[in-house]
Amino acid sequence: MVVVHRAHGYRFVIYTQDHAPAHIHLIGAGNAKINLIGPDGSIELVFAIGIKRPELRRLLEEVAARRDDFLQDWERIHGEAD
Repeated sequence: MVVVHRAHGYRFVIYTQDHAPAHIHLIGAGNAKINLIGPDGSIELVFAIGIKRPELRRLLEEVAARRDDFLQDWERIHGEAD
């Protein structure tokens, strides 16, 4: 597990033994999984548990703003992103 970012009380994590597609896990008061490249090319929420809607919106904005950095982190850990 590699913590690639921290914000809003959450750790943004990429697991070293994980699977494609490129995604990030958010771990804090709740947790979420977000694909970095969804079907339309933007980020895609896979699931969120225990995160209130306004907080989730803020976290999704954070992932969208840092998506290119997270994709570089994914490629460094796993090789090319899908």
